[in-house]
Amino acid sequence: MTDQELLQLRKEKWGLSGQPMLTLEAARRFVESVGFCLMYPARPAVLVPTFIGAWIGSEERLPTWQQAYADPRAQEATGLMVRLLRERDAYEANLSDGNNAFLIAASIFPYFYALVGERNPRQAPTAGSRSAYSELDCAVYEIVRRSGPISKQKLMEKIGGGPSTTAVDRSLTDLWSKLRITRVDYKPVEGAFWDVLYRWSPEAVREGIQLSVPEALSALLTKYLDCMIAADQQEVESFLGSFVPRSKVKDAVNALLAARELEFDHVGSRSLLRLTPSKTAPLPASSLKK
Repeated sequence: MTDQELLQLRKEKWGLSGQPMLTLEAARRFVESVGFCLMYPARPAVLVPTFIGAWIGSEERLPTWQQAYADPRAQEATGLMVRLLRERDAYEANLSDGNNAFLIAASIFPYFYALVGERNPRQAPTAGSRSAYSELDCAVYEIVRRSGPISKQKLMEKIGGGPSTTAVDRSLTDLWSKLRITRVDYKPVEGAFWDVLYRWSPEAVREGIQLSVPEALSALLTKYLDCMIAADQQEVESFLGSFVPRSKVKDAVNALLAARELEFDHVGSRSLLRLTPSKTAPLPASSLKK
């Protein structure tokens, strides 16, 4: 395979070959096919597809999240993305920037939860010197748990006049990053709506809790390579290293190479990882139990 052939295969996989993704069904198929994507291109670049690119059908002149407010294409694509979230056909997580949605296919999300989420999600977070949560985090969580789905506007009203908007945004992001809460809807007047994840999607959370970290990491690694067609090991470690230590990613790569689930292939002058021919992307977590 040449570098140009790899780029062309990615364009086709990532929905960039000139066929806009305009319907909910097309959006479902795209997200399930790629497994995960960013809403907009990231700076610095992250090697994953973009939802806006597939919606437009091209990688030319794509808006970033900073430009989205002035781009009608971004507003229409956001409406389609929100419909996916409402139907639980996709889930949203915080990859590195809360302003740029990281979307995960419904069939892949339990694996992601197994790496990032709480093993006892019904136990409320507590603050303390050794806790990852602040007092405000805990207060925000309790309001969302009692009153969700709830908009940030209503949340601020219930908190009262103490914390600033910036502080509340930080707490929402902290809780969201650990999959305690998730954005479940968006309305132009009220903005995003939040709910506790275990209530919004109990089956996905339950499946994630039952998966081991090595099992989940292997599944996500496999899906990532299915999406990339082929990738440098450093690219794999960089992406998955956002969720787990890179040493664990290396161990997963070595285990899959030893099991002949992965192999190296020469692409141009590089030696890239790819799925061994005839291997497929992971089944939904529910299928593992059958």
